[in-house]
Amino acid sequence: MDLRHNAARGRVGEPPYASTPRLTAERENMGGDIDPRVARTARAFEQAVVALAAERPVSQITVAELAHRAGLTRATFYNRYNSPLDLLIRILYADLDRGHRLEEEQRATGAHTSAAMLRLATGHVADHVERFESIYRQAMSDPADGGVYEALVRHFADYSLAFMAAGDGPELTDGARRVVAQFMAHGFAGAIRAWLDDASMTKEDLIDVAVACAPAWWR
Repeated sequence: MDLRHNAARGRVGEPPYASTPRLTAERENMGGDIDPRVARTARAFEQAVVALAAERPVSQITVAELAHRAGLTRATFYNRYNSPLDLLIRILYADLDRGHRLEEEQRATGAHTSAAMLRLATGHVADHVERFESIYRQAMSDPADGGVYEALVRHFADYSLAFMAAGDGPELTDGARRVVAQFMAHGFAGAIRAWLDDASMTKEDLIDVAVACAPAWWR
């Protein structure tokens, strides 16, 4: 981890999993109805992959060392996941989804303008990246490890499509919506990459720039 980068934002040496809720991605996907033993197994694998992916790109993590770090077997891993990247993306998606649900709750109160909601939504994503900063920095620094970045783009594209379907923006064809979703997804993912590469940029800087780049009808 680049401590200079974290120090510029006031976060030195904070473990990436420390501030996330104590719920496994699997429990979240199943609505919380899961056997405690299964939850402990999932949690062990999640903690192991988060710790390892903070040290080096997930493309360099083997199932054998992941299982060893979790204190479990390779067979147990393959009974649940396809690869370390598969597990890591589940964790990142679950954390991003929690932010989106919080955004929906805030939007439902009617207490915020559209512009304010855009800032809040962008802030939730920035908070997520801060929580998993070491992982994103490792993944984005390795040309062979595009899986995490591609997953981030897919997530933003899916969110953009859902936002346009539920919003009051202009009438667009399905094809036009897909173009807009890809434009927004790649733009925001690229903004995050640039933010992580520049220690002088604060989270507020990222939010300001992202909000300024959003279409007027998105606000």
